[in-house]
Amino acid sequence: MKIGFIGLGIMGESMCENIVKKHDDTVYCNDHKDSQIKKLESMGCVGCYSNLEIAEKSDVIITMIPTGEHVKQAYREMLPALKAGKICIDMSTIEPWVSVEVSREVKKTGAQFADCPVVRSKADAIKGTLGVLAGCEEKLFPVIEPILYYMGCKVIYMGENGKGLSAKICHNTLVAEIQNGVNETLILAEKLGISIDNFAEAVAAGGAQNAYMAVQREKLKNEDWTTAFSMENMYKDVSICSKIAEDENFYMPGMKAAKDALSKGVENGWAKDDFRKTYLIVKS
Repeated sequence: MKIGFIGLGIMGESMCENIVKKHDDTVYCNDHKDSQIKKLESMGCVGCYSNLEIAEKSDVIITMIPTGEHVKQAYREMLPALKAGKICIDMSTIEPWVSVEVSREVKKTGAQFADCPVVRSKADAIKGTLGVLAGCEEKLFPVIEPILYYMGCKVIYMGENGKGLSAKICHNTLVAEIQNGVNETLILAEKLGISIDNFAEAVAAGGAQNAYMAVQREKLKNEDWTTAFSMENMYKDVSICSKIAEDENFYMPGMKAAKDALSKGVENGWAKDDFRKTYLIVKS
């Protein structure tokens, strides 16, 4: 089974590298940056220079690209080569309704389609310990599950097409809300003369304990904004959640507060910095 991987960005390059290390057949790759293709070639991948070429040569096509428009464009380019027997797995984080639209077009060719976005960070992409949330026909899941485990340590079937992405958007919005809550209470504690370390210990001792505080305390203390997950990507995901909530006529005040902080961070020119930098928005 030959695998093609499109999108060698912050997460994608490590995900593809893990496939190359663990898969016993050819792995092809493509990216809009030739330098990224060459980087993966040095690890044993076979470089391709069009999405159509990937689709022609691969039995399984994996995409990990930034936005819904990018995903639609990539699959438009690949449609002529798609047919029965081919499987498409989109691991991008995009609008669920866009993914469902793409899945319908792919299925018209006889090929199969799954949305399988990932959770966790770049460090987990490197280690192959991502969480993967799968949305596809139930009978397809056991076929693609072993491939997903090349990249993740936890693979969960969420339901039909679009459900993987719906779960991912809700997940990331919860992360943003937790982060915003940590920012607010941490800064208030500092104003009351309590150090970051002491407050983090207090949180760890009680019902408010959370992984975000445990992992981020040193980086917040040192104002280290090195990117693990960018401000612009978190803002994109929470904005998708905002649209979903609006469509469902469901008011989410916590989501709105987190989205406002992210929006201000992007406006400040921090789009490429880690989303934890919204700490400075709340502090200001």
